[in-house]
Amino acid sequence: MVPPLFVRPLTPDEHQAIRAGPRSPSAFTLRRCRILAASAEGLKPSQIAPRCGRPSQTARNALRAFAAEGTDCLREKSHRPASARPGIDDAGCERPRALLHRSPRDFGEPTSLWTPEPAAGAAFAEGLTARLVSGEAIRQALERLGVGWRRAEDWITSPGPSYLRKERA
Repeated sequence: MVPPLFVRPLTPDEHQAIRAGPRSPSAFTLRRCRILAASAEGLKPSQIAPRCGRPSQTARNALRAFAAEGTDCLREKSHRPASARPGIDDAGCERPRALLHRSPRDFGEPTSLWTPEPAAGAAFAEGLTARLVSGEAIRQALERLGVGWRRAEDWITSPGPSYLRKERA
């Protein structure tokens, strides 16, 4: 049988942070502080759960987080999954920018204008990204550099000598 989980002995700074927690505007911090204070009084997670109106697993999670992080566990972390990280980190944003100064025809594209999807494929083929990213990831990386991505415009021109004169009229 596994022994019950309790909070480790608190330092004076930790004790003060846990006592200040109920005055926090964050409900997450309030719950964590109540759980840690109850465990410091000697209550088991199964006894803490009815006090806080949460499952006993929530109390165990709070106690494990406190053991690993200390008072940093009192702040709520991001719920974003690790797999949702940007495909291109901040250090790697400059590499696709340099790629876009070359012609898409150098990479076997049938057009001379870059669009996000072929740019993403070319970045992966050149080894600039670790995995094949979406065109949106390329656009966001360029946006972080302050480079805007606009749709290419088609220009109609004529080699005729009177084309410019007619166009102005």
